Amino acid sequence: MNRREFCASLSGVAAAAAATPPLLAAAPEPVAVSPEARALYARALILDCNAAPPLNDQLLLSTSDLDLVRGSGINVIKLTLGGINSDFAQTVAEIAQIQELIEVHPDYFTQVRVGADLARAKREGRLGIILSFESADMLGGKLSSLEVFRNLGVRVMQLSYNRRSPFAAGVMDPAAGGLTALGHSAVTEMNRLGIAIDLSHANPATTADVLAQSALPPVMTHAACAAVHAHPRTKTDEQLRALAARGGVVGIFDLPYLTASPRQPTVEDYMAHLEHALKVAGEDHVGIGSDADIAPFDTSQKGMAAFAREEEQRRAAGLAAPEEDRPPYVAGLNTPRRIEIIADRLLKRGYSAAVTEKVVGANFARVFTQIWAA
Repeated sequence: MNRREFCASLSGVAAAAAATPPLLAAAPEPVAVSPEARALYARALILDCNAAPPLNDQLLLSTSDLDLVRGSGINVIKLTLGGINSDFAQTVAEIAQIQELIEVHPDYFTQVRVGADLARAKREGRLGIILSFESADMLGGKLSSLEVFRNLGVRVMQLSYNRRSPFAAGVMDPAAGGLTALGHSAVTEMNRLGIAIDLSHANPATTADVLAQSALPPVMTHAACAAVHAHPRTKTDEQLRALAARGGVVGIFDLPYLTASPRQPTVEDYMAHLEHALKVAGEDHVGIGSDADIAPFDTSQKGMAAFAREEEQRRAAGLAAPEEDRPPYVAGLNTPRRIEIIADRLLKRGYSAAVTEKVVGANFARVFTQIWAA
């Protein structure tokens, strides 16, 4: 079960008495990287700002799935809950499921609530989980919901998904205006509560409004560069510069929107977006937000059939984006240690170890620590 399927379903929350079968038939073979990249990956904080561990509705993961999580080398992920349209009660139940996952597997998972938890997760060898929302449906149009979810540990939120919400407009509604009056109030309240405002799916007007108003740095946890490939889900150079000027960070995603349809993007396409973001926003304002599960995307016939069904549901709901006609992975990065490959590419292209460590985790760690301490 992938992240979206888990977030869309709310079966039982009790852990199974017997081990569940592995989500993957076998772990992928390790990809060769330089000794320098291997050492950097081991010592640095590795933070993927939109990812998910293997999940199922019974929560008791198999040994192979747990080994896959630990073997990925990732220290912290931002996990999206609430799907694209879950209501308040459904989302509370999903938060409870993740908290139970941590309870069932305490040696493998821990929840991240404050900046110190980021380093603690790495030190203890557990995967730190930052709870987050992409949709705003679970808020029910109420400012009071922000504090409730913040106190449940949700630390990153968007004010709209692809369409318009009571707070703001998303990328599939480019002419729907920006922040509403309620949205402006929400920005003030999120600043007060120390909730990071994520602009990944915000349309241009919403993006501009939040950048102008927020007293704390906004973030774009999973996006890419319009100058490399224009798409509603990619950001212009002007937006990237404005984000950097406010101290924010953009994470580059592993989605097919890195290239024009029908070509499946490759690691070279990914690096084109990453290097462009570094050039435009600067080394202190770029990170990684895969928008992919830690487990590799299943390219088998069964996996592709499941992907086709999911995309049909998204199209029927009016939430699919243009060029959403290819599976969500990047050729050459479809591995749990994808960030290690990115680090290797950066080092081989002449970026210093210090810059590379910023990109693979330190930049998002810095900005989250600043926001959550507010």
